[in-house]
Amino acid sequence: EVQLVESGGGSVQTGGSQIVSCTRSGYSSDELDMGWYRQAPGGECELVGKIDKDGDKYYSDSVNGRFSISQDSTKNIMYLQMKNLQPEDTAVYYCAAQIFWSETYPYCRREPGDLGYFGQGTQVTISS
Repeated sequence: EVQLVESGGGSVQTGGSQIVSCTRSGYSSDELDMGWYRQAPGGECELVGKIDKDGDKYYSDSVNGRFSISQDSTKNIMYLQMKNLQPEDTAVYYCAAQIFWSETYPYCRREPGDLGYFGQGTQVTISS
């Protein structure tokens, strides 16, 4: 069982920066990669980006060039650095540990039979 705890959310003005972090604990398979999803009110759970065990990164088109994922040396803490934030970035940001990655899910939560995990999420609000 894997536990994922996010921290660092809050409010920031348009054009500002924010860093959120995720601490992973518990047993985890080497097959699990880490990443971030987000869900805005009324929207789907959408993939923001991910980092695999080799350190290769992927970002969605909507955040590429503005967001950056990194990990500490233990790979148990993951960071999402967000720059030039816009109102459309307002969402709950969820840490995820997955084997299979989908661009979207209906909700950012683990469903019965899922092999991956989600954290509880942290709210990031961008005000104009």
